[in-house]
Amino acid sequence: MWKLAIGFVLFAALAIFILMKGGDIDMSGEKHGIDTSHDAPAAASAPAMPAQAASQ
Repeated sequence: MWKLAIGFVLFAALAIFILMKGGDIDMSGEKHGIDTSHDAPAAASAPAMPAQAASQ
């Protein structure tokens, strides 16, 4: 049983070490507000489709 506890502690320490070295890792979950930035450049660079072309 003590081997399992030591293994868990070592695995947790390794995971924390990797997350700390990773840089800017956001573990807060999904974001749906204005502060999301992963879709903004793609949406801003896409040209707007004219209304006539969209209805055809």
